[in-house]
Amino acid sequence: MEKNQGAKHHYFYSVGLSYKKADAAIRGKFSLDALAKTNLLQQAKNEGIPALIVTSTCNRTEIYGYAEHPFQLIKLLCENSQGTVEEFQKVAYVFKNQDAINHIFRVGTGLDSQILGDFEIISQLKNGFIESKAMNLTNAFMERLINSVIQASKKIKNETEISSGATSVSFASVQYIIKNVPDIGNKNILLFGTGKIGRNTCENLVKHTKNEHITLINRTKDKAEKLAGKLNLIVKDHSELHLELQKADVVVVATGAQNPTVDKAILNLKKPMLILDLSIPKNVHENVTEIEGVTLIHLDHLSQMTDETLENRKLHIPAAEAIIEVIKNEFLAWTKSRKFAPTIHALKEKLNAIKEAELNFQSKKIADFNEEQAEIISNRIIQKITTHFANHLKDEETMVDESIEWIEKVFQIETNAK
Repeated sequence: MEKNQGAKHHYFYSVGLSYKKADAAIRGKFSLDALAKTNLLQQAKNEGIPALIVTSTCNRTEIYGYAEHPFQLIKLLCENSQGTVEEFQKVAYVFKNQDAINHIFRVGTGLDSQILGDFEIISQLKNGFIESKAMNLTNAFMERLINSVIQASKKIKNETEISSGATSVSFASVQYIIKNVPDIGNKNILLFGTGKIGRNTCENLVKHTKNEHITLINRTKDKAEKLAGKLNLIVKDHSELHLELQKADVVVVATGAQNPTVDKAILNLKKPMLILDLSIPKNVHENVTEIEGVTLIHLDHLSQMTDETLENRKLHIPAAEAIIEVIKNEFLAWTKSRKFAPTIHALKEKLNAIKEAELNFQSKKIADFNEEQAEIISNRIIQKITTHFANHLKDEETMVDESIEWIEKVFQIETNAK
């Protein structure tokens, strides 16, 4: 965990920012689209970073990876986003080794989500790993870690009620609309953007409002048509956005654009309108609120909505943390054994060499020497000795690095891990 293979010491870090300290505007500056992620990974490879994973969602942007110093990862993020190092330092976090492992387990299992128990982040981590692996930017440690986090996420989902009830940004959006728009079943609803949040919001709208006046618009029309066909909704071309906005009573914007796509200039309203902006960066310009009757709600506001469902979820945090602890300890035991395995292997080889020399000497010296029995007995002794050393290194109280150094010094052995 502390050192990656190679002459230089590489430590495992998690660097990033999230909803906890960074508002939507700052998160928008540091958000990474698909091209920016690819560029970041390529730059990391060029700069000799041995392994890393990148995630960027509406609530957080993070890099998990090996580096000599965390600034190497911070530099990658700032150079591939609109954010500066100064802005990053004001709201960011940096975790190292054990703390970084603890962090990724909490993130991947929904305990660190803006809405407790929202597990959408785990798919982002999976995809991030797949993208990095395709560019040879992963290692055995990272693969085992991600698999352990996925295992914990599944177990928590299946064995606790921390994700019970329909609570997510998309569901919170629909709850807000229902509570604040009278006669919602007969209102015109426009959904702009059919990514994951857009799709989930659309499905919740259909399910909970029974509204038959929902129109979808997406830059790529066939994606909207695919969703509309499943839910029996209307699809319009992106070129008709300004016309559809005039008809709508409720607008949900969930695009991945880097700049605002809806602003005061394209709204020509003669009636009240509720706009929900579920995008990061923000895709609805604040100037729309200058128009009388327009209410603009951003996802940060929706994420702060608490209800009985969320309160109930909090009761299951201890059970979720207990599951994480078990799987995390299994992972740490694996990293520890992986660290000392080369030393134990080299020790066994050294003892076997001593054995062979001694058996060869005794066979020449003793006339009726039973080499077969001596081989069996000495092999058992070697096994018991190496098992004692392995158990010592597995012990939680053991300073593994110091013990490895001592064993290698006493027995005059070297390992390939050096």
